[in-house]
Amino acid sequence: MERLRQRADFVAVAGAARVNGPAFVLQSRRRGDGGPIRVGFTVTKKIGTATERNRIRRRLRELVRQADQALIPPQSDYVLVGRRPALTRDFAVMLGDLRSALDRIARGSSKPD
Repeated sequence: MERLRQRADFVAVAGAARVNGPAFVLQSRRRGDGGPIRVGFTVTKKIGTATERNRIRRRLRELVRQADQALIPPQSDYVLVGRRPALTRDFAVMLGDLRSALDRIARGSSKPD
């Protein structure tokens, strides 16, 4: 699994499927290049101080690390957009939220907002 780092990649994913959750928004885009799964993380300044944003980013990275890789389709890009409740939400509940969001995207039942 690789990280998204280029702004153009983040913008491309933002225009695709999206699943809203209480602690994060999961955006997903299928690629046709046969490459590995790529994941990006973002937390806006509206959320809080730099320390809080970094803590949210660390929690989101750990969520992806602990998620079952079989649920994540290959040749896809994902962006997790952190929300303020990610600071206090129970980690196990957030992991369930991520699994549910990945399942919704895999089934194609998510609607772009």
